[in-house]
Amino acid sequence: MITIERVVTVDKSVESVFGYLSDFETTTEWDPGTVTTVKVAGDGGPGTTYRNTSSFAGRETELEYVVQQREANQVFQLRGENKTVSALDTMTFRSTGEGTEVTYRAEFEFKGVTRLIEPLFKSQFKKLGDEAEEGMRTALQKLEG
Repeated sequence: MITIERVVTVDKSVESVFGYLSDFETTTEWDPGTVTTVKVAGDGGPGTTYRNTSSFAGRETELEYVVQQREANQVFQLRGENKTVSALDTMTFRSTGEGTEVTYRAEFEFKGVTRLIEPLFKSQFKKLGDEAEEGMRTALQKLEG
């Protein structure tokens, strides 16, 4: 399993930050690997389904994400699946008094023969995490409140 964890702190309210990031379609604005994210069904709460297309290692891949947990201003978690990988994305939110701290954790578990080449992806996932952290910080700084 490959795990990426980043912490982003911004001078915006937890309500504003949670509202933005819990709309998973905004990934196109802050995650540089995302090509498109479209809500397929649901109201944003548990069970809501998104179709995400990302570019990774020179190839586009599609995952179906399902919201697992959504606790207002605290936790937003989704599980993504396709035939080669399972992803668990968890964002936790904490009001700092001066703004909001977001901890973003993404866990990737490869399936089948893809598991054998997982070690080759570690540096690419680190780069992806660094770029997503910067993209998230930049997008969140533009929020009102």
